[in-house]
Amino acid sequence: MTQADSAQTQASTLTEQFMQALQTIEQTGDVEPLVALFADGSSLKNLTTQTWTGQDGAREFWTAYLSNFERIRSEFNHHLEASGTGLMEWEATGQLKGGADLAYRGVSIIEIDEGEVSAFRTYYDSAAFVNTGVAEVRTE
Repeated sequence: MTQADSAQTQASTLTEQFMQALQTIEQTGDVEPLVALFADGSSLKNLTTQTWTGQDGAREFWTAYLSNFERIRSEFNHHLEASGTGLMEWEATGQLKGGADLAYRGVSIIEIDEGEVSAFRTYYDSAAFVNTGVAEVRTE
């Protein structure tokens, strides 16, 4: 059993599995434990106008997310899962590529269909990136 499998076994909801998988990929750099939670037809959106689709899109999204940071750690302040929707309030701290320290907050929403993430949307304090000279988290 891998670390990701163990974390998913301990989590009782998909939202909790998502939170644990995100923290795992932040530690390891391997996005696959999080990608595995996404449905083939899923969609992912952030503050940009781009939409990523499917597991390939999820892989691209999370790989690009991690590429912005020397290190990053998300801590979840609140989460809820009900009626096919998961809500996560979080704060992330770390260091951008290039050395600037960073702390920012946001909310992420997942839509759940048949035990998989069918949609992911995230909203965060983009001012944290402006203050460090980065307008937004690069996703390409």
